[in-house]
Amino acid sequence: MNLTPGQILQLRIQDIAFGGEGVARVDELVVFVPFVLVGELVEAEIAEVRKSFARARLRQVLEPAAERVAPECRYFGACGGCQYQHIAYEAQLRIKRKQVADLFQRIGGFDPAVVSSVVPCPQPYGYRNRIMIRSQWNKPAQKLNIGFIRGDCGLVEDIEECKIAEPAINRQIRHVRGNPPPKGGIKVVLRVPPEGWEVPPDSFFQNNFFLLPRLVEAVRECLRAGGARHLVDLYCGVGFFAVELAEAVESFVGVEYDQAAIRAARRNAAARGRTNGEFIAATVEETLPALGRRLPLAACSVLLDPPRKGCQPQVLGQLREAGPAQIIYVSCHPATMARDLNILCMDSVFELARVVPLDMFPQTQHVECVAEVRAKGGACSGAGQTGLAKSAGFDSTGIHK
Repeated sequence: MNLTPGQILQLRIQDIAFGGEGVARVDELVVFVPFVLVGELVEAEIAEVRKSFARARLRQVLEPAAERVAPECRYFGACGGCQYQHIAYEAQLRIKRKQVADLFQRIGGFDPAVVSSVVPCPQPYGYRNRIMIRSQWNKPAQKLNIGFIRGDCGLVEDIEECKIAEPAINRQIRHVRGNPPPKGGIKVVLRVPPEGWEVPPDSFFQNNFFLLPRLVEAVRECLRAGGARHLVDLYCGVGFFAVELAEAVESFVGVEYDQAAIRAARRNAAARGRTNGEFIAATVEETLPALGRRLPLAACSVLLDPPRKGCQPQVLGQLREAGPAQIIYVSCHPATMARDLNILCMDSVFELARVVPLDMFPQTQHVECVAEVRAKGGACSGAGQTGLAKSAGFDSTGIHK
């Protein structure tokens, strides 16, 4: 069948792809349909046709799945922030686990059994502590729209509240609407600061306080299982993991390019009396060789928490060459994570021990993962060194000597 935009079809949904769209097929052509569930029969309108796939808009659900629920948000389907509010929460967790396992098998060649069940969030709504809203002039309505980018186009959906945001964020939304930006094209970041942590305005911190303790515990369990005595925290930001895990190791070093974040990391460590480590203001790729020459990396656990795009190939090569006893990788993008872990594990340099998904982003396509890889045949045995940054040739300010 030759599909054309505007064509209306009945489709049976066969799967939910990573990204949240349902997968149907017309002959051999894949058709992606949003806001559906596996097994549903839907009526959809073809919106776009490519050589190998097509996209469609959902018109109506003819045979709903048992897991379909009523969305709590009146903007769901228009606002592009959420993809899964129509799915019962337990089903969301099963879908995300399957998506992560499929990605790790397809991209990394890993056994899907290495992926555990998704750790649920105790609060599936009202959890998000940071959002970005935008302003855009709505010419037909002669008004300023304030809200989120729509899922189907680049326009801003005007919103008065966000169901997945914390109540304090929704109060801030009302304040912005009552005191709107002077024009369109302005981004406004709303944030609830984490209690007891210093976080500069442009520095990263996890967006879900409710599941944050379980994320830390998942990383701590990996660190404990590896038995490393020293921790190297790469892309450390404001030092969250290094500070939280400092008591579990003899010494640590955190590396981060953002100098404002590093200054905050030092103050965060000092506020908690963490004196067994250092923070270095530098890029990971320029720092790793110096650390590798001077540290007992074979006795270290390396924690990676890179941006969504993952690690640079240079960094992965440096880690393969340095051969730390254990690497713990934290990411909100399972696809780039699977890609990077595949590179690390090539030629059996490392072996993937576990992947723990955590639902830090309920109602959305996103999922956080903690993965542990270990050096093949290696063991974390201490070399009795402390003050890792100093031994690596960095002074007390974190600047390379």
